[in-house]
Amino acid sequence: MARLINLKTFTDTRGSLTVIERVIPFEIKRIFYVNGRDHFKTGGKRQHMKQAVICLKGSCLISNHTGTEEQHFILNTADQCLLLAPEDRHEMLEITDESILMVLASEPFEHEECVQEPRQYEFSLT
Repeated sequence: MARLINLKTFTDTRGSLTVIERVIPFEIKRIFYVNGRDHFKTGGKRQHMKQAVICLKGSCLISNHTGTEEQHFILNTADQCLLLAPEDRHEMLEITDESILMVLASEPFEHEECVQEPRQYEFSLT
């Protein structure tokens, strides 16, 4: 089941510093980020790994389905992190044009291990 955690952020007159180490509950073996609305359309699948998603810029609605429960998370600040379990099926929705999402993963990407499933639910903030 997915859950949000707050990342420790230190702010002063120079700006903000957000700390990620020691708060992600798995060893990070892959880091990537996506931007541009068309790149977000790759969601909607399960992957056999744990993931941590941080919206560095803009905002994004992430819809998550555990198989029995549906969850919805709005990421719109860089000090929030959404933790996704391997059994979760997630999809990025309602992405702003300037959005940048960074993903930390517990395993390297293996295309053969992605499980594509048809979308079984609808949700919108509007």
